[in-house]
Amino acid sequence: MRIPLSSWSRKVLLLTLTLLTGVAYCGFTLSEFLAAYFSRKVDRVSLQRAIRLQPGNADFPYRLGRYFWLVERSPEAAAQSYRTAVALNPHKARYWFDLAAVYQFLGDTQGQKDALEHAILADPTTPDVAWEAANLYMVQGKTDKALPEFRVVMANDPYLPSAALQLCWRAEPDVDALLRDAVPPISSVYLAFLDLLVSKKETVGAAKVWAQLARLHEPVEARHVFEYIRYLVGQREIDQARLVWQLSASLCGLSAYQPSSKNLVINGDFSLPVLNGGFDWLYQQSKDVSLALDPTQSHTGHRSLVISFDSRGIEDAGIRQLIPVEANASYDFSAYFKSEDMQGAGGPRFAIQDLYSEATYFVSDPLKDADSWQKINGTFTTAPDTRLLVLRIQRLPAGSPIRGKLWIDDIRLAPAAR
Repeated sequence: MRIPLSSWSRKVLLLTLTLLTGVAYCGFTLSEFLAAYFSRKVDRVSLQRAIRLQPGNADFPYRLGRYFWLVERSPEAAAQSYRTAVALNPHKARYWFDLAAVYQFLGDTQGQKDALEHAILADPTTPDVAWEAANLYMVQGKTDKALPEFRVVMANDPYLPSAALQLCWRAEPDVDALLRDAVPPISSVYLAFLDLLVSKKETVGAAKVWAQLARLHEPVEARHVFEYIRYLVGQREIDQARLVWQLSASLCGLSAYQPSSKNLVINGDFSLPVLNGGFDWLYQQSKDVSLALDPTQSHTGHRSLVISFDSRGIEDAGIRQLIPVEANASYDFSAYFKSEDMQGAGGPRFAIQDLYSEATYFVSDPLKDADSWQKINGTFTTAPDTRLLVLRIQRLPAGSPIRGKLWIDDIRLAPAAR
């Protein structure tokens, strides 16, 4: 649309309006600039000038409140400034939190409660907000209000679950209550809770957390299973350890590492990578003995384990496997071996013992003087209290020098035929 400017009066009017608009814009811009300039100065006069220049900006009275609270130590003045800030912008959780802190100092319990609730309403899912709310509730002794806020923290911040769980456990050392009110159904949080309970030797509680973790049907790193089973073995919780290993088939992709009724030894033909954890083979490398998978030698599969000895004195070869068994039950054991240039008194032997009592159930003849695959076997019956065996390559006599190579393969342990 065009405005005709044929008359002199209309030209003057348009020019005047343009000048007034420009002056207003410059004034507004200058006001904003000066307000921002004064707000950066940490003194009361400058902050008050910023408020006068921009009375609708909630951040300026908030900064003045912080000045009163942190510098002048005037909680009443700080509370007044914070109230102005939240009146101008009630959607900023930080304003409400600082107001709640001042109310706490002043002993205004109801004011602190209202300010906290407004902070949570303003930003209910941000971890930082929930963290501060939870800690303030904890200081007040309101555990029932703190736990749901910690749940928000753990559900939204991957770095805070461990710290949050520590605080939750200190306030409410009840696994069932924490699983219900504080711990979100997230595998990483369950694992952090499991680690906490294991560190405190809360075996029953740890089993509950593991059960919840398994119900998620989400992938779990094998190392978590190895660490938990190591703890359970140390606590002699063999049934739970067996259950964890069984569930690891789907959770960790370890279905190939499960025992069967025909063979309780896992990876007895060394066809799978050695895990060094759980109920697979466990090993320790040393300068006296080296362990390797040898694809050039095998009895039935496509490789075997070769053990190279070069030692002045060892007790065993540094490789073993833990095998859960039944009490008062008979078992058949068999294995194949061959050796090369084996030197030293006696020789290495297969040994099967109770892990806890160290009662020996089977010891083979010396594994030496065999340039072709030889079979060893035996039968034994476990004691009434035996639940976990250890299969290892023992050195007899222990401590004497030994050199040479030993291959082992096709190792089996199964319930004896009735």
